[in-house]
Amino acid sequence: MKHILFVCTGNTCRSPMAEALLRKMAKDRGIAVEARSAGVAAMDGLSMSRHAEAVLRDHEIDDRLTSKSLKPDAVDWSDLILTLTQSHKQQVIRNFPQAADKVYTLKEYVEDDESVLNDLKELDGLYATWEVKRSLGQELTNEERERLIEIQQRVPSFDISDPFGGSREDYDLAAAEIRAAIERLLDKLEAYRAF
Repeated sequence: MKHILFVCTGNTCRSPMAEALLRKMAKDRGIAVEARSAGVAAMDGLSMSRHAEAVLRDHEIDDRLTSKSLKPDAVDWSDLILTLTQSHKQQVIRNFPQAADKVYTLKEYVEDDESVLNDLKELDGLYATWEVKRSLGQELTNEERERLIEIQQRVPSFDISDPFGGSREDYDLAAAEIRAAIERLLDKLEAYRAF
């Protein structure tokens, strides 16, 4: 059984919606997964936002999830950590570098365009080089910096919009983005299971 951890900021909107939607959609398709969620800046024990709860009720999900901050035990538990934005991904990798090989944004993980995937791999390598050089007090070369900018401009955004503080419609839009990505995630998990 695959353990999937969703990560966003406060763990009251996007990541709990992703957790609950994955749990239900996987069950409906007969795919064995366990899902949890956490936030990089979450306070433990807060209720999910009322709009997020309403969106889940519309999907016949009545989970009562409360926020959890991202802790080492959750990182260790997970086989796959799916963040809701690129910035969440970078925060997780910065705080838990040992988990870097299992951290992706949700949309990035389900991407199947080979040229985009190659760009992402090169971009991750450039970010790693940048972090190492920065820790050594060095700078990127002009060529590395230009290549970084070139790829950043070419790669599509893998962020799921943040509905926090927004209208019910904002939550519906975020949930639709999450649901579409989870459908593709389940397709990918099913394809792996077929081997």
